[in-house]
Amino acid sequence: MRRALANVRRGRLQRALSLGAGLASVPLAFEIYLEHYRGSFSNRWEWAPLVCTPPLLAAGVAGALSPRAARTVLPAAGILYAANGVFGTVLHGRGVVRKPGGAVHAGYNLVMGPPLLAPGSLCMVGGLAVLASLVPRER
Repeated sequence: MRRALANVRRGRLQRALSLGAGLASVPLAFEIYLEHYRGSFSNRWEWAPLVCTPPLLAAGVAGALSPRAARTVLPAAGILYAANGVFGTVLHGRGVVRKPGGAVHAGYNLVMGPPLLAPGSLCMVGGLAVLASLVPRER
């Protein structure tokens, strides 16, 4: 326990952040699947976050086990996941504007349309993976 606290105090969190980013992608993907299933996967791009999840999970586990994977594979998977979140935010914004009434009824369409900020969670998990590649490794 003392070693773990010392690692946290010194900013040595690479294994924990790697594993955290990888494992956080699983329940996130499940929630994305349920919400996009509810919308009948009406746009083929709705599959993109689900396709990007297994590589991030594998990279997160590999980053927890190997310092080399944490420096090479994990940031690439994290950037891909975060970029998917940015792209999803754009698509969700477009979906809100395409609802009846468009931007004129933005107050209603933000509530009834696709959740505008939901793809931001992909950006956060992807950012966590990139951060894991930058911090020192635990001893």
